[in-house]
Parts: sequence; structure tokens; C-alpha cells
Amino acid sequence: MELHDALSQISEIRQQMARSEVFRGYRALTVGFSGLLGSLAAVFQSRWVASPEDHLGNYLGLWIGVAMVSVCVVGTEMAWRMRNSGDGLARQMTWLAVEQFLPCLAVGALLTLCVYRGAPQAAWMLPGLWALLFGLGVFASYRLLPRQVFWVGLYYILCGCGCLTWGQGENALSPWLMGISFGGGQLLSAAILYWTLERTGGR
Repeated sequence: MELHDALSQISEIRQQMARSEVFRGYRALTVGFSGLLGSLAAVFQSRWVASPEDHLGNYLGLWIGVAMVSVCVVGTEMAWRMRNSGDGLARQMTWLAVEQFLPCLAVGALLTLCVYRGAPQAAWMLPGLWALLFGLGVFASYRLLPRQVFWVGLYYILCGCGCLTWGQGENALSPWLMGISFGGGQLLSAAILYWTLERTGGR
């Protein structure tokens, strides 16, 4: 029992240390790539999906594709760094970061499915709801990241409110809604990661 208690205490100490350290698994290059991808998708949305409200499946396919590619690129780099770090604390921090951000992605996916299957007339709200959920995900993992990331979470929340306020009628599912919120938010994140971690020699 003493050995079990000691191992439990060590595990708790490692978790506390992970929460107090700055997570360096997100990198400016991959996060910036997702921002550029989102911006390019916004630029070409009108060509690929001329009428998003009439072709909701195509609109969702475009932006879900952007999200999946972004998650795969960022996740692959995180997994690669975790595997090659040789540091148990770094691995624990990576899992902690994933656990904190994953719920917003899961809820966003379920929300999108519910709107698409049950309330397509409310699809105009999706860009705003996506931005709000993403902002909540940023705030959930904020303690692991540089304190300047607070502004990224605030940016997404404000963009979500803006999309819900002005993204109706003729602006419904407009390309600039996702271009400004997701593309702009990811580029802002990349800039903050670079200036706070990588420029100063963070690995």
C-alpha cells in the first residue's frame, strides 16, 4: 500500500507540474498553415459553393475538410514531438492539452450534425457557434499556454458574437465569416506562438 500511495503521489505531482509549465506542442508553422488554409478556403468558397444555403452539404464539406486537415497537421506534429521528446512530463502535458481542447471539437461536430439533419434553416448560425466553441476551447487550455493566448480566445468569442449578429440574411454563410474568424484567429495564434515561444528559443 505504501508503494501504491507513493506512486499515486508522484503521479499527482507530475500532473501539477504539467499544469504549471508552458505547453510547447503547438507550433507557429502548423497553426499558421491552418490559418492560411482557412483564408484560402474563404477566398475560393464562392467558386466551389455558389449558394451555400441551397447546397449546405457542399458548404459543410468544405469547412469540415479544412478543419480535418488542420487537426491532422497540428496533431501529427504534436504526436511527433511527443514521441521524440523522451520527456514524460512533455507527454503528460500533450495529453492534458488534448483533453482540454477535445470537448469543444466534439461538441462542435455533434452540433453541426444536429443542425444539418434536424434544423438546416438554422445553418446560418454555424460560423458563429463554431467560433464561440473554439474560443471556449482556447480558454479551456489557456493555463497551459502563453498568457497572450487569452487574446486569441477573446478574438474567437467576439468573432462568434459578430457572426451571430451580422451573419444573417444576405450575409448568411458568407465566406468572410469563416475567413475572418477561423483564418484570422489561427494566424493570430501563430503570431503569438512565434513571438512568445519560438523567437525566444523555445523548442
